Amino acid sequence: MTRNGPDDATRRGTAETAEIEGLLALAATRPKWGRAALNVMSEAIAKCRALRRRVPGEHDALLARCLWTTALMLLDRRQAVEALPLAQEAVALTRARGGAPLVQALRHLASVEEALNRFSEAAATLEEADRDNRPPG
Repeated sequence: MTRNGPDDATRRGTAETAEIEGLLALAATRPKWGRAALNVMSEAIAKCRALRRRVPGEHDALLARCLWTTALMLLDRRQAVEALPLAQEAVALTRARGGAPLVQALRHLASVEEALNRFSEAAATLEEADRDNRPPG
């Protein structure tokens, strides 16, 4: 804790955010082909959506991370059709703020589009990611 700084107990959503981060870490340790990792990620997405309803706009990046992590897990399981709406929602959530989270979400969306053989869409998505990733000036 920092001296004369904000206390975690007074910040909204801190405990819930830590719990969701823990679920993300737990899902990463689960076997790739088992159902457990997807169950953990479903729980993380549900908790993050509830937190976002209570504190609107503050946890968009965390929800986007949960969504694209789940999309990548589904992609590993060759379930690209199920991964597509999650990846698209992650892009929509990060688009307002831009920056690195948007670039990452766009790259994950492009991976899903490629898995669905939508190569022209994937190329356009990667082009957008490259445009957003350029240094200013």
